Amino acid sequence: MTKILNAKITNIPWEDRPEGCFLPIWRYSGNPVIKRNVNEVIERAFNSGFVPFGDGYAGVFRGDCYSGIFNLYVGFSKDGIHFDIGTEPIHFVDKNGNPIPDTEYSYDPRVVELEGEYYIIFADKYYEVTIGIAKTKDFKTFVKLEYPFIPNCRNGALFPRKINGKYYLLSRPSDNASAFFGNIFISDSKDLEYWGHHRILTTSGWANWNNVKCGGGPIPIETDEGWLVFVHGVLYNVNSYVYNMGAIVLDKDDPTKVIHKCKNFLMTPQADYEVNGHTPNVVFPTNVLVGENGKLAIYYGAADCVTCIAFTTVDIVMDYIKKHDCLKK
Repeated sequence: MTKILNAKITNIPWEDRPEGCFLPIWRYSGNPVIKRNVNEVIERAFNSGFVPFGDGYAGVFRGDCYSGIFNLYVGFSKDGIHFDIGTEPIHFVDKNGNPIPDTEYSYDPRVVELEGEYYIIFADKYYEVTIGIAKTKDFKTFVKLEYPFIPNCRNGALFPRKINGKYYLLSRPSDNASAFFGNIFISDSKDLEYWGHHRILTTSGWANWNNVKCGGGPIPIETDEGWLVFVHGVLYNVNSYVYNMGAIVLDKDDPTKVIHKCKNFLMTPQADYEVNGHTPNVVFPTNVLVGENGKLAIYYGAADCVTCIAFTTVDIVMDYIKKHDCLKK
């Protein structure tokens, strides 16, 4: 059995696998958990990240406003199902507490606890789009760090601990149109400021469900068999994009090495709220809550409109990945 090595949460949302279900991931019957018309400012909230905080959860949420502008907002939840998202976008400060001018847009945050602080990794406007990093202790004051990469780059996911004395960050370099390419890279840093040793983890096209591009999803999950990394992969099908969820596994001691790569997607748009919406046919995972007994609650954006949950266990998903491993000889 695969063992999860990082912290486990006792109260994650959960539904048992439906009887007769042979798929590796199953949807929450109450989806979507964040519907449209979130509040008087935010029309859609999706592709977000949050972590245990206090007696519940706190996080940073992508909010697409009635003006069409998208920014980052703080949100809280007691149970991981019902969310209260603020109406004032995050305004960052520098390391000295001085306000930093707002950028034109920010979106698709991931959140991770690292060394007693909470880090937010997100797509930010810096001439073009690139990865931004900020940190907070209280989800009130957010200190923006230096940009790790030049544009164009997005889909950043920071590992939850140092590995051999280095921090590691996943990214997906792109162009300003997010067109017909996208591959997953990994970079390292000794201080979370200067990043280098950029290595490609995988190109897209190892399977048809990611024949256009692939990128990182939620924060990597440490297991005794390696780092479990949920990814998104994009299929170009006739005249449209289809965003799917898949997975790879990285070496526990050297995350620049891919040891398993699933040739099957784990999830594809099927439910009405995934197929129909602002951007049709999108399943886009950005957050995972790790529970006891290997339970995983995966949060994903559906059709660029709403936030949903899917469930699996680390044993089910790891067995599925290894059964359908592209790297298996």
